[in-house]
Amino acid sequence: MSERPRIAIPPVVLGCGNFGGIGSAPAFFGQGETREQAFALMDAGWELGLDWFDTADAYGGGRSETWIGEWSERSGNRPQVTTKTFNPMAEGADAGLSRERVLRQLDSSLERLRADAVPLYLAHEPDPSTPIAETVEAFETLRAAGKIGAWGVSNVGARELEAVLEVGTPALVQNSFSLLERADEEEVVPLCRRHGIAYQAFGPLAGGWLTGKYRRDAPAPPGSRMTLRPEPYRRFEDEAVYTALERFRQAARRRGASMAALALGWLLAHPGVDSIVVGPRRPHQLEPVREALALELGPQEREEVASLFP
Repeated sequence: MSERPRIAIPPVVLGCGNFGGIGSAPAFFGQGETREQAFALMDAGWELGLDWFDTADAYGGGRSETWIGEWSERSGNRPQVTTKTFNPMAEGADAGLSRERVLRQLDSSLERLRADAVPLYLAHEPDPSTPIAETVEAFETLRAAGKIGAWGVSNVGARELEAVLEVGTPALVQNSFSLLERADEEEVVPLCRRHGIAYQAFGPLAGGWLTGKYRRDAPAPPGSRMTLRPEPYRRFEDEAVYTALERFRQAARRRGASMAALALGWLLAHPGVDSIVVGPRRPHQLEPVREALALELGPQEREEVASLFP
């Protein structure tokens, strides 16, 4: 029997991974959105009703958390915040999920966020050099101290999640999941359902592939993921994927929706997905979120959309 997820998280969360950088890669710190652009995105997200933001201590080398804190103070708006730890915050800096580092990093995150606590704290990825029990004990220490409301894990496979479950139960799993990346349907999502763990999808547009941005035999647009960090998406450069995307383009057109909106709407209708993280680069890119929230896909229509992809 499936259990109800233990944490209430909204269907759509604003991803802040490109504030001051491109994710956690030190090579891109100082790039990504500027402070002014980040503020504009937070303004637009808040206006749309996105009042939960997703960040990490290493995003932009700390700039993402800092700008969320500054924006909150300036605007008077107090978003709920998920932050994460694991990755180094500078070239040569330490990394990992040891107890000492987890406790230290959370304190530094709270300082940048100008907050006393966060509702959700995640292990950004597994740390094979630290016993899982040590990391979970650190999270539980923070929860008992009132510094976090709950903890979770990110970028985990089924075996890694099972190992975590041997020592504790995370409130949420945050993994990459989209119409082009559905492996979690096999084991991870069912595990979450059995244990009452919320499942949150990041990368819902597969790095822009589900927006129609990338075309067969056409160069990638300047500044896109395929020009900045193409490695995670090289596997989509496949004839079967291009064919599926063309069918998907036609399916979206028949519904009077953008490709991005249909991709997001499919996720929002997925019975195993509780929440998605969207990471627009500019305010106008939030329009597909507005469209998706208005879409109503029944089970049969959702299966029809999924069947378009290999």
